Amino acid sequence: MSASHSSEKMTRTEKRATVGLAGVYGLRMFGLFIILPVFAFYAEHVPGGNNYTLVGIALGAYGLTQAILQIPMGWLSDRIGRKPVIYAGLTLFALGSFIAAFATDIYWVIFGRIIQGAGAISAAVMALAADLTREEHRTKAMATIGMTIGVVFALSLAVAPALNQWIGVPGIFAMTGILALTAMLVVKKFIPDPRISRFHSDTETSTTSLRSVLTNTQLLRLDYGIFALHATLMALWLVVPLNLREAGIAIDQHWKIYLPVLFFSMLLIIPAIIFGEKKAKLKQVFVAAIALLLCGQIALAMTAGSIWGIAFALLIFFMAFNLLEASLPSLISKIAPVGAKGTAIGVYSSTQFLGAFAGAAMGGYLMEHYDSYALFMFCGSLLLAWLIMAYTMKAPAAVRSKMYHVPDMDIEKSKHLSQQLAGLSGVHEALVLADEKVAFLKVDMKGFDEAGVTKLLEEEKEEKTDGISQ
Repeated sequence: MSASHSSEKMTRTEKRATVGLAGVYGLRMFGLFIILPVFAFYAEHVPGGNNYTLVGIALGAYGLTQAILQIPMGWLSDRIGRKPVIYAGLTLFALGSFIAAFATDIYWVIFGRIIQGAGAISAAVMALAADLTREEHRTKAMATIGMTIGVVFALSLAVAPALNQWIGVPGIFAMTGILALTAMLVVKKFIPDPRISRFHSDTETSTTSLRSVLTNTQLLRLDYGIFALHATLMALWLVVPLNLREAGIAIDQHWKIYLPVLFFSMLLIIPAIIFGEKKAKLKQVFVAAIALLLCGQIALAMTAGSIWGIAFALLIFFMAFNLLEASLPSLISKIAPVGAKGTAIGVYSSTQFLGAFAGAAMGGYLMEHYDSYALFMFCGSLLLAWLIMAYTMKAPAAVRSKMYHVPDMDIEKSKHLSQQLAGLSGVHEALVLADEKVAFLKVDMKGFDEAGVTKLLEEEKEEKTDGISQ
């Protein structure tokens, strides 16, 4: 593989696949996020909605089925194809949305949310993106899909109050069902069919790697972190909208708080992200962000009656939240064993959705049996435990992941090439997988001998070509 080849721009097909899949993923996440700022108000008028425990379960129910089914749906896509699994998932999501839209009580809403979560297409979408992009552009494609989630989250919080005023939460549920059906058309008409569909260690969960990932204490700290982060986020949606209303802001005007808070929170974290990556200070930035998140959560508990106080507390909270959302996947990539990145991300994502369910359900229970301060104490305890775990974790090495295409070779040759690559300057870990025709490397942020890697791979390619010609 030549240097010029590795620096090629994405092809038209790769761009089309990336944009299309980001859109499909974004539409689905939009449907999950958009009810968060308005669901507590909707529940007040639904039979059974006066029980906060049930309201919390309804809010987070999608997370339980998503957590349980995400990895199995990815495995299923290896067997029957990516698009059939995505079609099935979007159908389930649409069905759950329509059930929730026409729900006559809180129990039917819970059932609809459970079905929504059963449409767990995340792993299949990532696997299809890997099928349709070359190794040197796959990280770019995954980053585009990841950024879409952040944009969709901000958009959903900004437009939800206005949509609630116009069509109500049942209308929002119906709209998300229609969007899911529209996404199926995007998959059919816009996203190319892969010529070859195979397993990708960098994006999919492998049963053979699960043990090493689940026994890695550094990764488990990060898994707990994403659990605590999303548990706290979901629990707070049971109380923050109500506090804004009690502070004197009409429900349809809540966007005036959410929109500037999210905009400035994303703007203000850019220097911290750059500092963490460029100066290899990821752990310091990470720990500071968790401490800031805890401060924001405490501030929310103390400023319930003040509009400006809530707005400032939300700004602190979402600055930390957005910084952590950006940092955690990067840390997973740096810490995960080379070749097991997809498995580490699969476990991480499942834990994230489990946290969403647990936070909403426990938050609802505490609101029902105690009060909002018990909810804040619960969230604070989760974050304090995370802060201690993060402070005592090992600082991750200043490395980045690289992938290279390799020619056909047998297992013995792939082991030998792995050893050669691992011996190059700046290479921390190297693994060549003959069945995937790919080399995975973890390399220094500085001092990496990429020319040496290119030379080795070129020699291997020439040796293979000579062998065929003879």
